[in-house]
This record gives sequence, structure tokens and C-alpha cells, in this order.
Amino acid sequence: MFETIAVFLPLAGACIAGMFAFVRPDDEKKQGRIDAAAQWVTCGAMVLSAVFAGVVFSDVVLGQNPRTIELFTWIDSGAMEVSWAIKMDTLSSVMLFMVTTVAAVIHIYSIGYMHHDPGIPRFMAYLCLFTFFMLMLVSADNLVQLFFGWEGVGLCSYLLIGFWYDRPAANAAAIKAFVVNRIGDFGFALGIFATFVLFETVDYDTIFAAAPGKAGASLMVFGVEFHAITVCTVLLFIGAMGKSAQLGLHTWLPDAMEGPTPVSALIHAATMVTAGVFMVVRMSPLFEFSETALTLVTVVGASTAIFAATVACVQNDIKRVIAYSTCSQLGYMFFAAGVSAYSAGIFHLVTHASFKALLFLGAGSVIHAMSDEQDMRKMGGLGRFIPVTYALMLIGSLALAGIWPFAGYFSKDVILEAAYAAGTGVGGYAFWLGITAAFLTAFYSWRLLLMTFHGAPRADNKVMAQAHESPKVMILPLFVLAAGAMFTGYIGYESFVGHRAGEFWGESILVLASHPAIETAHGVPSWVKFLPLGVGIAGIGLAFVLYMLAPGLPALIAGRFQIIHRFLVKKWYFDELYDLVFVRPAFYLGRGFWKTGDGSLIDGVGPDGVSAAVLNLARRAGALQTGYLYHYAFAMLTGVVVLVTWYLFQH
Repeated sequence: MFETIAVFLPLAGACIAGMFAFVRPDDEKKQGRIDAAAQWVTCGAMVLSAVFAGVVFSDVVLGQNPRTIELFTWIDSGAMEVSWAIKMDTLSSVMLFMVTTVAAVIHIYSIGYMHHDPGIPRFMAYLCLFTFFMLMLVSADNLVQLFFGWEGVGLCSYLLIGFWYDRPAANAAAIKAFVVNRIGDFGFALGIFATFVLFETVDYDTIFAAAPGKAGASLMVFGVEFHAITVCTVLLFIGAMGKSAQLGLHTWLPDAMEGPTPVSALIHAATMVTAGVFMVVRMSPLFEFSETALTLVTVVGASTAIFAATVACVQNDIKRVIAYSTCSQLGYMFFAAGVSAYSAGIFHLVTHASFKALLFLGAGSVIHAMSDEQDMRKMGGLGRFIPVTYALMLIGSLALAGIWPFAGYFSKDVILEAAYAAGTGVGGYAFWLGITAAFLTAFYSWRLLLMTFHGAPRADNKVMAQAHESPKVMILPLFVLAAGAMFTGYIGYESFVGHRAGEFWGESILVLASHPAIETAHGVPSWVKFLPLGVGIAGIGLAFVLYMLAPGLPALIAGRFQIIHRFLVKKWYFDELYDLVFVRPAFYLGRGFWKTGDGSLIDGVGPDGVSAAVLNLARRAGALQTGYLYHYAFAMLTGVVVLVTWYLFQH
């Protein structure tokens, strides 16, 4: 019962706040009361949902009471029978508790951040609706219900990114996010179809039970036989690549920063972008039987981690630095899953949710203090003006950099240890790219701190005179996230990836005996254990040298290595490449269909052609109407002659 309430409370809050959005009184006081009511309803719903999620977590995990609650039969057509059900095992309950807790904190933060916005009820309704779809996604017990939540969070991300619809950049970013995700979602839908063809069901438990028997099965695709489970898992992973912004389908994530900062924290740090990771872990009983799919996940994840880390090093927009950091950390989660260290991936997902949401909301406080300025080159010296925000972002940055004893140290290190312990070529590839990305992560996180909070102020005097700490309703939620960034790693280590991991996860994650990376990770050499911490400290030291001791050196290096610097600033030219290969041809083709097909052919032959013919005929007929009497008399006489002649010839 509690899990049902936890899942559906955000939906109720969204519906009520949504109704408030249609009430627009002329009186400012009445509007203020409506805004406050929407905030109270949505925040109350989310806090209660988080409380109930905590109760469920305690019962399912600590009480060893996993269960599936079937609400009703949703689809019953031939062999397709789909129930609307809530599945609560360890994996689902962990995600349920994480999503509701972070969402509740962000909802409360939004009260202060969106205080002056005219669309408060609409914004709070969108946030709550998004949370409902995310909860539906993580609690699904079948692929169709998962897809319902999957598409729901995509829709809400479009609405939230484009919330300020009067801004062209926000509209463009929302459309970009929607379109790029549709590419991944197409692959995801094909993966669901392929899974149904192979297993004749979309129910998790039935699929997972039958998976060992289908390990050698084949599927015919375009007349060619392929390993069936590989086809299913690769297609499912394409969906995860879009939703979790992996290399190739990542281009939407940085642009999504055009939405309000609470949106960035909720969607792009803690929840939606982790949906792909959750799906891969949920489908571990399938991925374990496809070495090809696991290799692909590992390579894509590791490549994403290093790509995004390099780009983050040269960004100047404070939110974009954190956005590319998110992309990089998602890469860690994926290559953890790729080496079958699924529990390590989820562990990093949970710790990352705390410290990355903390960094995003802290960035929101910085933007609030700087009168909506986001360029770090125009900041500096803010530590004296907003010391609480500085201290909180310092905690988040230490966790992100993987410095002991903060959360990121425990989760990131175990991923790298598992990649090394895998003992495979792709495992080694992921390990060394992950180590390099860890060095760059520490560098760019401290670059952000130093450019924002240290040194002489670079903003004009008017802006600095108005710089102030955010109100308590924005600051207090950050303390909750800071606690998570400090303690979740230490508290969760033994249960998530330590010696109690098998008991903790139960049957929610499957790892074959042939993939012992997570077990052997604890026995790796000491240098493997300490190397991530070492490169993290080195990255912090490099940032300190470049931005404190020798602040003119970054510009000198950028000038000396112009080609590399431009390559990174242009984000490896992915946007330009896609524009050249896909966007421009699509616009050219669309314009051709519009002008030639629709304009010239359809309209020219159809309505425009008919109207032109009628006008031409009317014009010619009008020419006969001269207005002269003798012309009409002559026409009448001619008609009489013709008529009489016709009559005589007929008789």
C-alpha cells in the first residue's frame, strides 16, 4: 500500500497544481495565494512520498520483503498481456527512495528560486508530473510500463527545458532534447519488440526466468541470423544512450541547461539521465548473456567519460561545466555495468544524485547572487559574499573529485577497481580512460570553484554590491544534499558493493559466475586502489596552479595549443557534424517538399490551380460583357440564326 501511495502522490500533486495554473486573477494578492497553494500541495506531496518511500525501503531491503502489487490488467490482446503493477525489490526501492528524496528537496528549493516567476503553478505541476513518470519507470514490472514512464519523463523534460517559452534558446533546446531522445527511443522500442518476439512476453520475471534457455537462440534480421539476446540488448542500450546522454546521443544535455536550475538538478543530475543506467541494470539477466552488448556498454561508457571530461575543462558557463560533468559520470556508471559491476554503477548513481544535485542547486544560488549571470569569467571573489553556498559547493566538489572521505571516493573508486579486476581488454580500456577522466574531473571541479569564489571580483560594482546569500528556503535543502554527499558513500559501501552486497541485492541483479569483477575488485593491487585519489589530488593541484598562482597561464596555453583548445571548445565538433550530415539535409529536403511538393504540385494543381482557372475563366467571360447595346443585339441575332439553322437541319 505504501509503495502505491509513494508512486501516485506526485501525480495527485501535479493534477491539483495544474488546475491552479488555469486560475489567473487580476489581484496580485490572490495570485500570490494561488502560487503558495500550488507550492504547498506539490512540496507536501513530494515530502510525504519520500517518507512513504523510506518506509518501503526499510520493509523491502531491511525486512527482506520484496513484492509485486498488481493494480489492474492494462493490455490484453492475443499473446500480449500487460498488467499495471508496482514491482518492489531492492533495486526499485533504492531508486524509489533516491528519486523521491532528491525531488522533495528540489521542490522545496524551487519555492525560493522561482519566487518571482509568473508561472509558478505550471512549473510545480511539471516537476511533480515528471517525478510521477520517473517513479512509474523505476517501479514497473514489465517493459511496456517501463516504456510508458520512459516516454513520460521525455515529455516532461521537453516541457521543463522549454518552460521559459518566450526565449528562443529555450525552445530550441527543448526541441533538440525531444528529437535526440526520439532517436534513442526508437531503438528502445525496437528492443522491446525484439524481446517480445523472442520471449513472447514483456513481463520481467518471465523473461529473466527464460533467459538462460534462450542464450543460444537466433533472430532473423533482414535475412541474416543474429544472436537473439544480443539484438535485444543492443537495441535496448541504444535507448539508454539517448536518455542518459552517452557519446553520440549526448548533444541535447548541455543545451538543456536553458531550463530553470531546479530542472537541471532534478532531470539532468539525479533522475531522468540515470534512467538508462537503471534500465541496463534492471535488464542484467539479459545483458549477462551477451558479451557483445556488455563490450559495447563498456566502450561507450568509458569513451563518454573521457569525452565529457575534456569538454568540461574549457567551458565557461557554470551550469554547462556541471552538465558535462554529469555526462562524464554517467559514463562511469555505464562502464561499471559493462564489466558486470552493476551494483557499483547503482552505488555511484545514488552518491552522484546527492553531490551533483548539490552542485546544480549551489550553482543556482550563485546565479541568484550574480543577478542571473552564468559566465564564470564574470565572477570571482564570491566566497566573501556567499560563504555558505561556497562551503556547500566545496563539499559537492570534493565528492565529485573523489576525495576521501566524501561519497564519490567510495563509489567512483570501486568502479575503477572493478574495471581493472575484469581482466579484459575493454576493462583495461575503461580503467585507464576512467583514471584520466578522474584527473580531469578534479581539475575542472576546482577550476569552477576557483574562478567563481576566489580571486578578485570580475563583475561590475553594481552586480557585486547586490551579491547576497540565497534565502533559507534555498539554502536549507542544500544541507540535506550535502549530508548525502558526505555520508552516503561510507554508509552504503558494505551493502551496495561490499561483503553484504549479495544479501542486500538479492535477486534484483544477476551476475554470472563468469563475470566476477565486483568480487575480485576488493583484491586488486594497492596502487589501483590509491591511484584515483592520487590523480584527484593532482587535478586539484593543477587547477590551483593555473587559476591561483599563475592566472595568466591558461590563456597562454590556449593560445599555444589553439587547435586542441578550439576542438574542445567546439565539443569535438559533434554539433557541427550533425548539422552538416543530418540537420541541413533535413531542412533542405523539407524545404523542397514544402516548395515543390506542397506549394507547386499539391497547391498548384489543387486549390490554387482550381482557383486560378476559375479566375481566368471569369476574366475571359467578363471580357465579353462590353456594355454596348449593339454587341448584345448582334449576339442575340447570332444565337437566333444558329438555333434556326440547327432546327432546320434536324427536320
